[in-house]
Amino acid sequence: MTQPETDAVKFLTGQHREMESLLQQVADSQGNDATKALFVQAADRLTVHIKAEEEIFYPAVHEACTEDDLLESLEEHLSLKRLLADLIEMEPSEKSFEPKFKVLKEQTEHHHKEEEEHLFPEVLKLLDENRREALGKAMIARQLDLTKQGEPRESVSNETASAAPLE
Repeated sequence: MTQPETDAVKFLTGQHREMESLLQQVADSQGNDATKALFVQAADRLTVHIKAEEEIFYPAVHEACTEDDLLESLEEHLSLKRLLADLIEMEPSEKSFEPKFKVLKEQTEHHHKEEEEHLFPEVLKLLDENRREALGKAMIARQLDLTKQGEPRESVSNETASAAPLE
């Protein structure tokens, strides 16, 4: 198993590609059980990605950056959490699962594009390589901790009232 990239921007960008691939696998899956298993995996991965960004990356970037892109990203996370919370409660065989999942997939891809085109170039200018490395390592550790706790997706339904604070 290869070590993950520790530069925060490269780490998050790599996770974006992995998430997009996994979401496509869910979309292409056949059968309720296969779809459910892939969706659970995607929901857990998306949850730990979002939490690491909200708890570690965004606050650090906020120190060096304007709030505009960060506030938009937090609102996009809220939308993703709401969709995830709905989907977690559903079976893939339900009529509304597929269209709701399609919206989740599209919004996730849009969010990744926004971060990569607007936020990440600013981060590369504002934070030096050492700071980005430290952030990447902190996010990796947080994601591993959340994953070890088991079923990170289960916390999402408690985080749909408002966007995470920008601290």
